[in-house]
Amino acid sequence: MKAIQIQEFGGPEVMNLVELPDPVPAEGEVLVEINRAGVNFSDTHITNDQYVARQQLPLIPGIEFVGVAEGGRRVAAVVPNGSYAEKIAVPESSLVEIPDEIDDEQAAGIMIQGVIADGVLAISGNLKPGETVVVGAAAGGTGSLAVQLARSMGAGKVIGLASGEEKQRLVLDLGADAVVDSRSERLAEEVTAAAGGQVDVVLEMAGGNSFDQLIETLRPFGRMVVVGIATREQNELRTGRLLKNSLSVTGFWLMHLLARPDLARDSIDRVFGATARGDLKAVVGGTYGLSEVRRVHQDIAGRKTVGKLLLDPTR
Repeated sequence: MKAIQIQEFGGPEVMNLVELPDPVPAEGEVLVEINRAGVNFSDTHITNDQYVARQQLPLIPGIEFVGVAEGGRRVAAVVPNGSYAEKIAVPESSLVEIPDEIDDEQAAGIMIQGVIADGVLAISGNLKPGETVVVGAAAGGTGSLAVQLARSMGAGKVIGLASGEEKQRLVLDLGADAVVDSRSERLAEEVTAAAGGQVDVVLEMAGGNSFDQLIETLRPFGRMVVVGIATREQNELRTGRLLKNSLSVTGFWLMHLLARPDLARDSIDRVFGATARGDLKAVVGGTYGLSEVRRVHQDIAGRKTVGKLLLDPTR
């Protein structure tokens, strides 16, 4: 089979298109032919071995896919690695059946980002009807779905953060009440102005100055959920600030949700159900062949992309 493999950690240049033997399923595993693999910002951390979980070489990157299993079943799964390939062997218990109403690109577009957006809003963020939510990276794969889900959950106001006219227009089209330039030096001031006051929930994806600015926008009992650190700039927070302002700051890592089958199944069902009803639609920013993966990683690391990026292993 064709696959992307890395023999050393580094940037896009370490990813090579190679021919490998087809994987042989172990007991309890199923062989799946991959139709689409999702590309995530976290993949750029994985290939550098800077992800939350440590990686081992040699490595086939990619943590999600949709494809066809034995019997012609259309399935999707989130995996530790291995989806940048034509085939993969995975535990049967990891597979999720894809509803007939959802095509492969939509299924791949919502699988990880949709479940993250749902988990952040419904579980960690505990978003309630009427509350104001700020969505970082609102034109990206997770952010674009979070804007839609927040609206469907009854948020009073949805404020999106995005840079550039094209991205900002997309965020408004997705249902945000307002959009603020994520690069603004006066981010806190502009967010509170757009919201008409302080906010209840913030999905923070950048770290660094963005974190420091956005925590200032929270009202008492406000919640910030850290979903990513795109700038790779860590932040420190004094506990007195949390106490004085009755604030909550929490992190969210998808693997912890997937380790709770009860929570994960509810989240997946909500996301797939909303998509099948037409209430949720992934913004697919492009579908590429395996040979184009280096450029895809360069673009996503440079924050030049919009929506969800996919790989088609047949190309």
